[in-house]
Amino acid sequence: MGNVGRVSESILRTVCHHRSRKGARSPPTMVFVAHEEGDLRYDGHGRAGRRLTFTFDGSQVEAYEGETVAAALLAAGQRQLRTTERRAEPRGLFCNMGICFECLVTIDGRANQRACRAAVADGMRVVSQQGPATKELPS
Repeated sequence: MGNVGRVSESILRTVCHHRSRKGARSPPTMVFVAHEEGDLRYDGHGRAGRRLTFTFDGSQVEAYEGETVAAALLAAGQRQLRTTERRAEPRGLFCNMGICFECLVTIDGRANQRACRAAVADGMRVVSQQGPATKELPS
C-alpha cells in the first residue's frame, strides 16, 4: 500500500471470519468494498442516504446522510482528527461509540465535539483540534 490509511486499488475486498473454540470457521461477517479510490464504506444490502459534502480542514469530503463525521472521515482515509495538548501527539478514532474522547473536533465553530457521535450535515465545517481546544472559531 502506498499511503498509510489509503486504499491503493479501486476495489478492495476484505472478508472477516470468526473462529469458534473448536477452530471451525463461520461464514464471512463483513465485506468492505472500495467504490472509489480511498472509499472504505460497507457494501451491505442497505441503502445509503443522499450524498452530502462537508469540509474537513478546508478539504471537501463526501458523505452520505445518516453517517457520522467519524465514519465519513474514516471512509475518506482520514485517520488523524486532533493532536494532544501537551505533546502534540496525533489522535484519531478509537472506540467509535462516544466514550473515549479521542475523536474530538470542532464542528461549525463548536469545539470539543465527538466526531463519532455527530451526524454529517451538508455544508458542515469540521476542523481538527490542534492542542488545546478553542471555544469558538472566527467566522
